[in-house]
This record gives sequence, C-alpha cells and structure tokens, in this order.
Amino acid sequence: MAKDEHNKAAEHHDNAAKAHRSAAEHHGKGDHAKGKEHAASAKQHSQTANQQTDQAHSKSQQQK
Repeated sequence: MAKDEHNKAAEHHDNAAKAHRSAAEHHGKGDHAKGKEHAASAKQHSQTANQQTDQAHSKSQQQK
C-alpha cells in the first residue's frame, strides 16, 4: 500500500531532521566527534528517506 510507503518515508525524514539538529547542537558546543556521528546518521536517514519516497511515488503511480 502506497500510504505505508509514504509513512515510512516520513518517519525517515523526521529521523534525519532530528539527527541534523543534534549534529548542529553538538558542533555548536564544540563536540565535533559527536556532531560527525549525528551527521552520518542524518545522511543515512536522508538516503533511506529518499529511497522510500521513490518507492512510495512509484506505488502511487501504479495505483492510478
């Protein structure tokens, strides 16, 4: 179901945003090691979100 795919993509987008905010906070405090860790996590969530978005879009198009 396309709705499930959209929800999965939204969850990964949310997780990416949280990780980006956490990375920025750690970088701002000078904790660059932890900031890099969160930035890497954000990148992974962003890439997964992109894949889920593509799948959701594809499934939505098939249902038309």
